[in-house]
Formats: sequence, structure tokens, C-alpha cells
Amino acid sequence: MYRRIMIALTATATVAAPAAAAQGDVLVRVRGIIVAPNERSSGIAPAFSGEKVKVSNSIMPEVDFTYMLTPNIATELILATTKHKASGRTGTTGTIGKLASTWVLPPTLTLQYHFAPDAKVRPYVGAGLNYTIFYSEKASRNLVTAAGKTNVRMKSSFGYALQAGVDVPLTERTFMNFDVKYIDIDTTTRLATTAIGTQRVRVHLDPFVVGVGFGMRF
Repeated sequence: MYRRIMIALTATATVAAPAAAAQGDVLVRVRGIIVAPNERSSGIAPAFSGEKVKVSNSIMPEVDFTYMLTPNIATELILATTKHKASGRTGTTGTIGKLASTWVLPPTLTLQYHFAPDAKVRPYVGAGLNYTIFYSEKASRNLVTAAGKTNVRMKSSFGYALQAGVDVPLTERTFMNFDVKYIDIDTTTRLATTAIGTQRVRVHLDPFVVGVGFGMRF
């Protein structure tokens, strides 16, 4: 009887303390994220050099894949795409309001350090690079009404990324994840209008990306 009780307790302890990720494991996470630009812009030159733009937040799903090089060191590929709108802040463009919208695809690769891979709470930090692609850019109806037919192009860019997060194991292979990233994203937007010619604005988006989700270890 005593032996059976000890076996049962051992089995319970094993379930209560999920195994750590080991070298060669792949972690797949699905998060809900909010992308909050911390934007700074130049003027809209040459016609509205004293007027700047603001960029909207976006909420979307994100998928990432982590490969454990060792129990403490990992690489992570982060994949998500979000849609944002740019609006004028003041003056003429502020009166127009929404100027344009775009989809943003910033695939990001980070190198991570996992501090306590066998603990019940497993924090990590990471740093890496992103390449941001802007696509499906579109002038707003308000801008087309004010300035005529407008062609919008946004330049892609390289930047760095910083990351911090924590995994909280739920079972042997599943876990909950909390994650925050800062991504360096810059772009130059070109607005080619029929009424006021070509305008350009330089925008530093530099968003904070906050995510919550679930993961599985393979």
C-alpha cells in the first residue's frame, strides 16, 4: 500500500511540474497582439511641411516558431500582418482626417535567452532584426476628394527588435505566453496627387507589440 501511494505521489508531481524545453524542441505560439505605433513624423513636404501624421493601432493574431538551440538559448521567427491608417494631425491634413491606409508585414527573427527553462514561470529576453514590408497601400476617399487621384507608396525597411516575455506551463506540452516587443520601423511615404503634386513624409513607426496567447512544445 505504501509503495502504491508513493508511486501515485510521484506521478502527480510529474504532472504538476511540466518538463522543460530541451535542445532541439520547437515551440509554436499563437498570440493575440495589439500593435501600438510610437510614431514620429516629418512634415508632409513640400506643400504641408508644418503638418505631421499619426498612425492608428491594430489588433491581429500572430504566430511564432521558436527553436531551442540549448535549454537556455533559442531563436524565434515572428510572423504577423496588421493594417494601419495614417491621418493628419493639424491644419489642412488634419481637416481631411484619414489620408491613407496600408498593410504591414514585419517578419522578425530574434535570438532569445531563457532564464529558467525548468521553472514554473519561465521568463526570456530577446533581440534581433526585422524587415518590414508595406503593401496594399491606398489613399483615403477624403484625400482623393481633396487632392484628386492619389497614388500611395511606402518604402520597406530593415530595423532592430527587442523582446521580453514569459511562458507559464499548463501541461507537459502546452503553456500560456505573455510577450512584449519593441520594433524599429521607419518608412518614407510618397503621395503622388493630381492637384498638389508629389508629397513625401518620413515616419518612424517604432511600435510596441503586446501579445497574450498559448503555445505547444513539439
